[in-house]
Amino acid sequence: MSQIIKAQSPVYGGYIIARDSGVLFIKGAIPNEVVEVAISEKKRDYSIGTVTNVIEPSPYRINPPCSVFGTCGGCHFQFISYERQVSMKEEILLDSVSRIGKLKAPLSPALTDKNYNYRYRGQFKISQEGGIGFYKEGTRDVVPVEECPLMIKEINLIVRELNNRKLSGIKEIHISCGDAVNALIKSKLAVEDIEEIMSGVGFSGIAFENGESIGKDYIKLDLNGLQYTITPWSFFQAHWNLNRKVVDLIISELPPLGNMRVLDLYAGAGNFSLPLAAHASQVVAVEENRYAADDGQRNVKLNNIKNCRFINSSAERYRIQEKFDIVLLDPPRSGLHSDIARKILDSSPGKIVYISCNPATFARDLRKFSERYNVDSLRMIDFFPNTYHVEALAFMSLR
Repeated sequence: MSQIIKAQSPVYGGYIIARDSGVLFIKGAIPNEVVEVAISEKKRDYSIGTVTNVIEPSPYRINPPCSVFGTCGGCHFQFISYERQVSMKEEILLDSVSRIGKLKAPLSPALTDKNYNYRYRGQFKISQEGGIGFYKEGTRDVVPVEECPLMIKEINLIVRELNNRKLSGIKEIHISCGDAVNALIKSKLAVEDIEEIMSGVGFSGIAFENGESIGKDYIKLDLNGLQYTITPWSFFQAHWNLNRKVVDLIISELPPLGNMRVLDLYAGAGNFSLPLAAHASQVVAVEENRYAADDGQRNVKLNNIKNCRFINSSAERYRIQEKFDIVLLDPPRSGLHSDIARKILDSSPGKIVYISCNPATFARDLRKFSERYNVDSLRMIDFFPNTYHVEALAFMSLR
């Protein structure tokens, strides 16, 4: 079953919405295009479909540069010019904040950087036959790749070398690049077998899910003049160059921090804590992942920082017993647990900085804070060009 319809506005998840006799979520369209859509799912309140023919194309429609785009599930927007990708994501963010958050906030210019060859880390799947690639969307079928246009060239060199190896018996390889390249390998093979398979590939260290490793277990990145080390068991922002811009922006947008005390919840290995410590009187970094907290402690020592303290605890369990002037939040996709929002509201910091990877939970949480806080600025951060992911940054001040 198919129909011809005019695509309207973008919604989170890679869809464009259209309304005719009902609501239709379309994959593969650009706003204002007239498209033929094959309906794949019909629900009571809406339908889902995929573009089979573009009748009136958008001026922003381009040819995707990747040969496996549309088969590989990693990218969603390669057929859309980058400027339009950015404006679509801004529309989605504003819609979420308005519709879910019930807030009107001015949108500052988006923060962007390169839209290809930007990823310093990648999670590669291995097929049963031993091919390396990514899952086909909605399946566990691996689409093999010779290289990925989103990855930096150093990772693609490793991928090319891995294509020459027999990788069957390995489930996943997470590759991270800094001053060296390391891997987290998910496999039931013996360590000696993996070491033999990976010999000469170019990894400075190989880590395993159980916390053991061979060789050097961390890489080092430049964080705006600071030495930032990270092990494969910790998260770091894949779009590293843009991450550095975001760190600079946060410091420049905050008031002079000389006498201020900062609480960084969901601190990771100190991506924001370490640079803030150079300006603030004290920073307390709270991080649940033990490996990330250990990385943070190493980074504090490595950079000879005296006023930053790491606490290995979940944000939910951490009790705010001190007075903080600024609270920085970078929660997972699920956003803030209501207990955390209440703890922060009760502690009344003068400023809240909220970084989010989910516009819906971000808008929900902004609404909670709006009982006592004004949203001073709001902007989209495009950490994941060519995908539907939308990141956001808000600065709030106590009324």
